[in-house]
Formats: sequence, C-alpha cells, structure tokens
Amino acid sequence: MDAAPQIRLTELAHGGGCGCKLAPSVLQNLLAGQAMAAPFSQLLVGTESSDDAAVWQVNDEIAIIATTDFFMPMVDDARDFGRIAATNAISDVYAMGGKPVMALAILGIPVNKLDPAVVREILAGGASVCAEAGIPVAGGHSIDCPEPVYGLAVIGIIHPSKVRRNTGARAGDALILTKGIGVGIYSAAIKKGVLPDGAYDEMIASTTLLNRVGAELAEDPAVHGITDVTGFGVLGHGLEMARGSGVALRIAADAIPLLSRAGELAQAGHVTGASHRNWDSYGAGVELPPGLPDWHRALLTDPQTSGGLLVACAPEAADAVLARIAAAGYPLARRIGSAEAGAPRVVVT
Repeated sequence: MDAAPQIRLTELAHGGGCGCKLAPSVLQNLLAGQAMAAPFSQLLVGTESSDDAAVWQVNDEIAIIATTDFFMPMVDDARDFGRIAATNAISDVYAMGGKPVMALAILGIPVNKLDPAVVREILAGGASVCAEAGIPVAGGHSIDCPEPVYGLAVIGIIHPSKVRRNTGARAGDALILTKGIGVGIYSAAIKKGVLPDGAYDEMIASTTLLNRVGAELAEDPAVHGITDVTGFGVLGHGLEMARGSGVALRIAADAIPLLSRAGELAQAGHVTGASHRNWDSYGAGVELPPGLPDWHRALLTDPQTSGGLLVACAPEAADAVLARIAAAGYPLARRIGSAEAGAPRVVVT
C-alpha cells in the first residue's frame, strides 16, 4: 500500500511568517480607543508607541522586557520553521537593547493533519535557537488550531538607562540596517516553487541569525534608537521610528542591502500580498522618488520575517558602529540614510 503523501506545512497556512501580520492601518484601527497603560509609573515602555516590546522597571538597576511573537509557517521544513519563529521572537528583546533570559512556547497545531514527529521538529528547532541565545524554554501553551502556529513569549532584562526605543532617533543621526531585505519575496517564490538554487540556504542563514548585536549597541551612548524590521517592511518600521522620534528619515533606495536574488525575483513578480497591504497603509507618510519601478517599491515594502535591526546613531560614530556590527557577524549591514528635522515621514531618494 502506498504511503499517504506528506503534507507541506505551507499548504496548511493561508499566509506565512511576518507576512501574516495585520497591516499597519488595520492594526491602528483595531487599537483605536483602547485604554493606555500610562497610570503605571514603572512601565517605561507600553502601548503609547509602536515599540518592539514592553519594559517594566523593577528597581534602579533592573528593568524587565516582555514580548511575544508567533506566526504560521513560511517554509516546509519543520525544524527551520521553529528556528525562524524563535529567532524572530527573541529579536524584540535585542531590539530594545536587552538580554533575553527565558522563553515560553506558543503552539497551535491541527492535530489531525500533522504527524507528531513534525510537531516535535518544530519545537526542537525553536529550542535550538533558544539554546544558542543562552536561554531555556521554560514552559508554554498549546491548542488544537486549524493552521499551524508557533512562536515564543520572551522575557529579557536590561538596565533602565540603556533601553533603546524606536522613538530615540535624532535629527542628524545616521541610519544603519543590519540584514538584507527580501525574505517575503523569497517566501513568495517558495510557495510557487521557483526559488533559485542556493537561495533557500541564504534565507535560512539570515532569518536564523540572532540580533544579539542589539544588546551590544545599547552599551554605546552614540546609539540613540533601535527597532527591528519585520512585517511592515523597511518603510513601515522606518515610518514608525520617524513618527515616534518626531523626525523625518531620508533613505537611499539603492543603499538598502538585499538578499542576492531579491531584485530579480521582485522584477519577476514574486511579491507577497502583505507587501501591497503595507504600501496601502503608509499613506502620505512615505515619499518615493518619481519613476521608481513597482518592483523596487515592492522591495521597500517587503515584509521581513526575522529581519535586521534599524539603528539610529550619531553621525560621527556611524563608521565605528557599522564596523562593530559587521564584525559581530552581519555581513550585509549597510548605512542606508539619515534622520533630519521635519515633519515625521520617510523620504526615499
């Protein structure tokens, strides 16, 4: 008797990775009118901004960072799915400048459709990344779910004075991006079975590269603001930084680092629906240069899963900060623009 055909993880999900995130405009509408957390004096970072995690001050020396992130599979390899999701979740702690200390697993599985061995591989992949980050998976919660979902709730610590937010950019600051763009485009190509040879390994190397350099950068007073670039694309997360900081960001389109096949795949039309939703959500907050091709715009709006850090630092320190990031193991890190005084927006040149 022939064995039943193996089900692909991506076939069970209507979307994958951070491309599953609600569009910025939809999220803003849903959160409108929600009570703010302002009455709690120890809550250093809450819902008042679009930061990557919440921060609670315990005493003069310690603050706790708390975050959660989960999504549906963007790849069919179960262990890789777990690794990507865990790396992505832990990134929020690093983006605040903190050190992760433990994680809790979040798991939703269609129990009648997935072999338990596949689920174990997802969990093993996530645990392997947590081990690399030096933290335990100390518990979690699971449900029977129509689509496979996996992620982590992560707790970190930091000195209160070293918290880095996406609201900290200053006029004159240099902007540095630590990873290449194109994960969403690669994911779209995977779904269609057209991802070129070697590109999958490149994507996995990027999406499982921990953003631990964020904790190092928080030690540098010349680094004023940090956020990670995920589902809203480099323009969307740049716009959040601009609005939170009260500055304009000027980004050079040709300076943005790309995964090696991202440009040709974008030109061939392998773009996610989330990329279009992102663009529709930015409104007047983003200005593009005349004649920018649609495929190039798609790169700027491409949803990143476990993307890099967008760093705002003093211009005189930019070369040293960039060299430090590259030396820490981020070969595609590039200086992509600057912050300037003006109405909060992102101007692409």
